[in-house]
Amino acid sequence: MIVGAGPVGLTLAAELTRYGISVRIVDKNAQRTDKSKALVLWSRTLELLNRGLEAQAFIDAGMKMAAVNIIAGNQPIGHIDFSNIKSPYDYALMLPQSDTERLLEAHLSKLGVKVERQVEALTFTQNESDVTTTLRHPDGSDEVLHTEWLIGCDGAHSMVRHTLGLEFRGETLLTDWVLADLHMTGVQFPDSELAMFWHEDGVLAIFPISQGRYRVIADLGRSAGAHPPEPTLEQIQALVNRRGPGGLAISDPIWLSGFRINERKVDDYRSKRVFLAGDAAHVHSPAGGQGMNTGMQDAFNLAWKLALRCRGTCQTEVLLDSYSMERSAVGDQVLAAAGRLTKLAVMKNHAAQKIRNLLGRFLLGLAPVRRYMANQFSELTIAYAHSPLNGSAARGHAGPLPGERVPVMQGVMPVGAGDMPRFALFAAYGDDAIALLESYRDLLERTLRPALGNAGYVWLVRPDGYVACVAKSDKLKPIEDYLNSI
Repeated sequence: MIVGAGPVGLTLAAELTRYGISVRIVDKNAQRTDKSKALVLWSRTLELLNRGLEAQAFIDAGMKMAAVNIIAGNQPIGHIDFSNIKSPYDYALMLPQSDTERLLEAHLSKLGVKVERQVEALTFTQNESDVTTTLRHPDGSDEVLHTEWLIGCDGAHSMVRHTLGLEFRGETLLTDWVLADLHMTGVQFPDSELAMFWHEDGVLAIFPISQGRYRVIADLGRSAGAHPPEPTLEQIQALVNRRGPGGLAISDPIWLSGFRINERKVDDYRSKRVFLAGDAAHVHSPAGGQGMNTGMQDAFNLAWKLALRCRGTCQTEVLLDSYSMERSAVGDQVLAAAGRLTKLAVMKNHAAQKIRNLLGRFLLGLAPVRRYMANQFSELTIAYAHSPLNGSAARGHAGPLPGERVPVMQGVMPVGAGDMPRFALFAAYGDDAIALLESYRDLLERTLRPALGNAGYVWLVRPDGYVACVAKSDKLKPIEDYLNSI
């Protein structure tokens, strides 16, 4: 049972369905969002999408963003270029959330699963063997549904989280913000690049969406009322005139909104047979555009583990417990990074602003710092260094360590593709490695993949493309022990 049919719930439903797991997905809203909301799909999300959902459909519908520019006082602070990141998707894909949901729902429909809209999950209980959920249908009738598992993908005001009684730790930042999705002319920077202006009054960010269409975000200072009002086009134009480069004219607004930033997170994403994913588990500043991507990657992480459990291939609790341990740590990192970016952008002290600008210009003038920032934004640096699923690593190898991402190559079938969540063996050809493929047919891909480093080593890689274990090619017992343990 999946509650919530936003990008996270749809991703989870699609992944589980391709793995042969029966799902129901409900949403109390009558239709998917028609707002642009979350705008960007980062490189790591596209890599994971391409394991089963064909990333090309999303790429065709979106616009590639090549770089981020940071500007203060009309002077460049830094230019962060994505073209050198080590991924087939060396860009940020600008795609309104309405289109992301449309494509995910269309893919799910092809798999034979229909989102049940205007169906509200009212409450649930769980015991040792199942979860009992009460659903209310559009005609007012109630249905009692028994499922093995329940996943709450139902957003920041999650019914699932509230029913579990989990504390949403954190705070609401006392600053008003405005957001405008509109058309703009007079733009002097490339329409494939984001521009962020650090002004003495606050920040102004201009995101490209499509030809001539942009997202504008700006802070207004400390909150004055209960909720920031919806801005007018004239107010947005005044902000653009004051903080932008000059010469920009806005028109034809598609969406105008006021908002405040919440930074909150639960401690544990699992309660027995119930899981939380996406905004139900964590919300944070939109700085860096990490929110939707983090939630979708929650879904990718959970799906293969649940599928192995549902199919009876793996019974260990460590597999399912690792979901919360791994993704909660990522949530902490995203909260911290987004919070730092927000504080840098909105600082009001003039002396501090000057130091920020000088230090920013110096650091972003260094190529290693720019590469680091690009990899951070693209989420290629996400790793599970302290995961309970990490096995041993033989000394002397020159490839990735347990918990680290395996490089994705253009035109090569990604690990985790297909209708079964299988681990992969990366190794030079050898009889011992071939024997493992035969012994663990339910867990391993049918063929060996090329070694990731030294020829004398073998890498066991998880279905989501992270290293599980590394062994010497003539001593494969650590890998055999690892597979036996799950």
